[in-house]
Amino acid sequence: MPSCPALLLAAPASGQGKTTVTAALARLHARQGRRVTVFKCGPDFLDPQIHAFASGRPCQNLDLGMCGEADARWRLAQAAADSDLILIEGVMGLFDGTPSAADIAERFAIPVLALIDAGKMAQTFGAVAHGLASYRPGLPFAGVLANRVASARHGQMLRESLPPGLGWFGGLPKQGEPLPERHLGLLPAAEIDDLAQRLEQWADALAASTQIDLPAPVHFADTPAPVLKPLLAGRRIAIAQDAAFAFIYPANLDCLRALGAQLHFFSPLAGDVNNVLPTCDALWLPGGYPELHAAKLSQQGALWQALAAHVAAGKPVLAECGGMMSLFESLYDTEGRRHAMAGILPGETRMQKRLAALGTQFVSLPEGRLAGHSFHYSLSHTPLSPLCQAETAQGKAGEAVYRRQRLTASYVHFYFPSSPSATAALFLPL
Repeated sequence: MPSCPALLLAAPASGQGKTTVTAALARLHARQGRRVTVFKCGPDFLDPQIHAFASGRPCQNLDLGMCGEADARWRLAQAAADSDLILIEGVMGLFDGTPSAADIAERFAIPVLALIDAGKMAQTFGAVAHGLASYRPGLPFAGVLANRVASARHGQMLRESLPPGLGWFGGLPKQGEPLPERHLGLLPAAEIDDLAQRLEQWADALAASTQIDLPAPVHFADTPAPVLKPLLAGRRIAIAQDAAFAFIYPANLDCLRALGAQLHFFSPLAGDVNNVLPTCDALWLPGGYPELHAAKLSQQGALWQALAAHVAAGKPVLAECGGMMSLFESLYDTEGRRHAMAGILPGETRMQKRLAALGTQFVSLPEGRLAGHSFHYSLSHTPLSPLCQAETAQGKAGEAVYRRQRLTASYVHFYFPSSPSATAALFLPL
């Protein structure tokens, strides 16, 4: 039975600084020579990039709704056997959502470290901490860590306000500007120029206010990784990956490799030699920010022609969210400017300033049933009839899924490990 010190960092609400403090703790322990594995609750693409940068190791997702308990169980066991510390960043507030971060903590007996924004409170800090610790009887609770502490005296007041027996993990002083954001969350790690400097400063601040000793080990059930048949053996899959197409679950890449696929990454923005599609048997266009790079993408005519020939030849393509948006005839940005896209799918996409969809999705394709997630601000219009309709976790109609030959396109970001056999079939010809 593998065991490893572990903490789940949660907060009373969003915006308390969970990502900052999780990354700071990861960097603090990593620079002590410890192998730190960070997980992120929920289907987030952006926070895991920050944590991978901070720890120097891949950051996986834990989501009992999208990923499932079995997937979470073996990934935690694998991390426990290969790490000195496991940190898990929660999602929203500790008890928010179904399932919640608290559900994960309770299911796997991982102690909660509650992060509380203390910037505008004093002794009430103790009351909030007490409420989080006692709201759900039986929830494992390690203690609290204060964020945005104004001074040493302020930190002392916060610590003294805690009820007896509630652990104090220190405080992070008020910092400068928060991590930069845009409409889908934090900026990708590669776009934050001073990220390394920020992480070192946060780690220094934590080191000055708390012990860096490891928490108590957590015992995880000895759960081996699933053994997958090499259904994609010898298949070369080209994967778009750059500033326009950056939303990729590390678990999806692991799944494709376990299925036997050979992965080749390329940049539609930069283009390969002569701006043509890399030689491949199948293609994956993941989500990202095509709307921010629409002017450049509209100039990649040779690439889109090669992709159209790929589709016409009956070769598989999976286009998710931003990947699908780039395949329509037009993309209108938030200023209403039109940009010509690939034109492989009839129709257009229009950006809007309001959120269009958010939540877990389940899709029953001819290849099998896959779980995934939807999060976008755009609306797409096409004369194509959907192949099928996704279903939300509440059983309501979700995103449309379109198909043209072996091209599958949808707003849904699929989680490949939810059905490796269905995933393999998506990347195989008929």
